[in-house]
Order: sequence, then structure tokens, then C-alpha cells
Amino acid sequence: MSDGRVPGTAPEQDPGPSRDRAARGWRARYHGAQRRYRGFRDGFRHRPVVDRCWRWTIGVLGTLIVIVGIIMIPYPGPGWLVVFTGLAVLSSEFESARRVLKFARRHYDRWNDWQKRQHIVLRLLLLAATGAVVLVTLWLLDVFGLVTEWLGLEVPWLDSPLEPFA
Repeated sequence: MSDGRVPGTAPEQDPGPSRDRAARGWRARYHGAQRRYRGFRDGFRHRPVVDRCWRWTIGVLGTLIVIVGIIMIPYPGPGWLVVFTGLAVLSSEFESARRVLKFARRHYDRWNDWQKRQHIVLRLLLLAATGAVVLVTLWLLDVFGLVTEWLGLEVPWLDSPLEPFA
């Protein structure tokens, strides 16, 4: 055997902390997946039509994910996570998307750090503003009018002022 063990004997256990071993395992899996993707992708780079179709597919899929994420941002849930996922999909093929992803991550982290340093009153005002955006969009999309119809209530001021939704 190349590691110096007698054939048929078990390898010695790594005495290091299990957390380090788990982290190394995650990194190895990540880099292995990255290497497999590059191999897969390099397999058809020399075929221009397939390459162009692949880039268009990634572009459309990533853009749709980003748009859905942007729509989800003001609502409770993983809006920013979806935006960053869409940018990650796009950055697998487009260098400009990779730069936008780095820019967005940096500014998102700066915004969160800034918010954490603010007084609780300002943080509550930001939360109230986000809630107002959510309520206005729900009203414009006639969600409240739909619920009042289900409950059999007549509350005309909850109906959307927009014609397609009224």
C-alpha cells in the first residue's frame, strides 16, 4: 500500500477535531463539484451552437430567479437569498454577473451591519416601512378584496383601485 500500512489493517483515526474534518469534507465536496461542473462545461465549449444555447438557458433561468427574488424582497421569507441564488446561477457563465454578485453581497452586508448599529426606534421604523410596502402591494393586488369576498363582507375601500385587479 502506498500509505505504509500492512495490507488488511484499518487506517488510523484522525485525532483532530471533528469540526475541522467536517469543514475539510465540505470544501473537498465543493471543489469536487466545481471541478465536475468545469469538466461538464468544457465538454461542449468547442461546439458553438450548444455553447450558445447553454449560455442562453443559464441567462434566462438566472434572470427569472433574480426577478422572482426581487419581487419577494419586501415580503417575509427568503427574498434576498433567492436574488443571490439567481446571481450565483448567472455568475456560473457571465463574469459581469460575478462582479454584480460580489458588489451585492458587500453592500447587503454593509446594510445589515449598519442596521445592527442603529437605535431600536430606527430599526422599528424600517420594519414599519417594510410592512407598509407589503400592505400597499397586497391592497393593489386586491388580496384584501378577495378575502372580504370569501368572508361575505362588503368593504368597498379594501378593493384594489387598479382596473385589472378590481
